[in-house]
Amino acid sequence: MADPKFFDFPSEARPFGLRPEVGRWLFIPLGLMVLLCLGTVYSWSIFSGPFEAELQSRPGAILLPFLVLGVMFTLVMPITGLYMNRCSPRILTTLGGIIVAIGYYLSSMAPNLPFLVFSYGVVAGIGVGIAYGVPLAVAARWFPDRKGFAVGMTVVGFGLSPLITAPISFVLINGSSRLGFAGWGVRTTFVILGTAFLAIILAIASTLRLPPPRWQPPGWHPPLPTINPDPKASNNLPMPQTQTFYGLWCCYIVGTFTGLTAIATTAQISQEVVGLEPIVLTQLVPLFAVFNGIGRPLFGWLNDRLRPKRTIILINLLILTASIIMVNTGTGQIVNFCIAFCLFWFCLGAWLAVAPAATLSFFGLDNYPSNYGLLFTAFGIGGLSGIFTAGGIRAITGSFSPFFYVTATLAILAIGVATVALNAPRKTAIADFLWRWVISPLGSPLLALVEGWLFLATPHQLKIPTKGREKS
Repeated sequence: MADPKFFDFPSEARPFGLRPEVGRWLFIPLGLMVLLCLGTVYSWSIFSGPFEAELQSRPGAILLPFLVLGVMFTLVMPITGLYMNRCSPRILTTLGGIIVAIGYYLSSMAPNLPFLVFSYGVVAGIGVGIAYGVPLAVAARWFPDRKGFAVGMTVVGFGLSPLITAPISFVLINGSSRLGFAGWGVRTTFVILGTAFLAIILAIASTLRLPPPRWQPPGWHPPLPTINPDPKASNNLPMPQTQTFYGLWCCYIVGTFTGLTAIATTAQISQEVVGLEPIVLTQLVPLFAVFNGIGRPLFGWLNDRLRPKRTIILINLLILTASIIMVNTGTGQIVNFCIAFCLFWFCLGAWLAVAPAATLSFFGLDNYPSNYGLLFTAFGIGGLSGIFTAGGIRAITGSFSPFFYVTATLAILAIGVATVALNAPRKTAIADFLWRWVISPLGSPLLALVEGWLFLATPHQLKIPTKGREKS
């Protein structure tokens, strides 16, 4: 009996009424729109002030919903990736959009901070984690010939979201004298955003499809695999059993450690280290967001040209450069600050395109959703550890400046790791030990739990196809 396949896209079908090699291009802007909605989480600074005033929370505590959302996002996405092929892009995107909307609706009614942490951090975070990886997987499967470019162009929506949603949200909350609009406050704004995101995501979800397994555009053929004399090297090894995964995972942690911390502390560093006025910072943040957005398609394209190893070394050289600039930056040196933080935001955007593209380059399309989901745990680990490290350094020294000695050191270490580890996937003793005694024992009960949940939630989607379907 042939291996069961789930949700195959009929080979004779015409997406959007166009030839597949033409219609596939529409999946990029549609995926970008989904991520544009989900990326509103980056605009939390717009919502935090009004919520802090209404809930009368302690200073700094209002960051908790955003931090918890980041944790839930990181935890849920790997689980979603494990079952991407089984539940179809439409189901996962729809489910994620509905849960995000519920999170926004509940947040609009939050009577206190713990409820807001639950509604925005936990509920909305789960929704974002479910839906985030789907447009990336769809783009990757439809563009085997331009993996990095397609993923980079799709994920740009997540980075550029604050440029669009933050100004809209600000006007909805505070009003506009030019428009003669008094504003509706943060709670009504959350209802409006939740409704808009639900409508947009559900409409796009109905169009998302995966191509047939191993589909390729006419006239393109995958490059022949290089013959490696090393018997331990193989593209068919489980990803966590290779040195390549751990090298990529460590480099990704360094990238998010630096990038997410830079984004989270931009306002504080600009005021405490450089002495920048808040009004000037509001004019610079859109510039940083543009660099963050540009980094995604640019480095996705570079990943296709230079290959992952050289691309990741280049990113870390840029992080090292920005860190050295900040080490030598003091009060009034606005140009230094602008250059360094443009690079930090740029490199984070680059990583969010290179990480999925590198996963495809090293480990192929077959298990991409689950492979990238596992790699994505580095996003949360790096971000949380970076933010806590920066906060600890400031508490001890009274300044954020020493933090950039840490980022410079980590960038140098990441260059070394990339040079040594980011080669053809190869089984090593350490990687094999971690696979057998850490990841596999933890993965089995987790998979059983998720399998049971999926069976109860959508049992008709989990049935093995009948013989009639196998023949098709």
